[in-house]
Amino acid sequence: MPAYLQIVHQVEQALRMGALAEGDKLPTAAQVAATTKVNPNTTLKAYRELERLELVEVRQGSGTFITRSLATPQTAPESPLRGRLGAWMREAREQGMTADDVTTLFDTVLGEAYPGGAPRPSHVAHLPAH
Repeated sequence: MPAYLQIVHQVEQALRMGALAEGDKLPTAAQVAATTKVNPNTTLKAYRELERLELVEVRQGSGTFITRSLATPQTAPESPLRGRLGAWMREAREQGMTADDVTTLFDTVLGEAYPGGAPRPSHVAHLPAH
């Protein structure tokens, strides 16, 4: 998966989990480049895609800002679904499953539950905290 799409998916994930919210400012392309090995042009391409998806807006001279959230009550920390998933993850770890084992199992079951869904990136470049 291209690096710019990995950034897009990471921002979408952060929006779904509530880690980013409306009004939050994303780091500049130069800041991302300074803390990762991602070329600033790659980050700019990702930000343009996020803008096309109407998730961010670029304010000239001010930066790139989140325009809406993708969070749902089911992804909130106090959500029963999230709590059950966390309990399952702890049980999987106690039974000796590695993170890669869990990811593989999750991706398999996800594919069965949501046939034809978009592939998920396995290694996403991490943006610095806002």
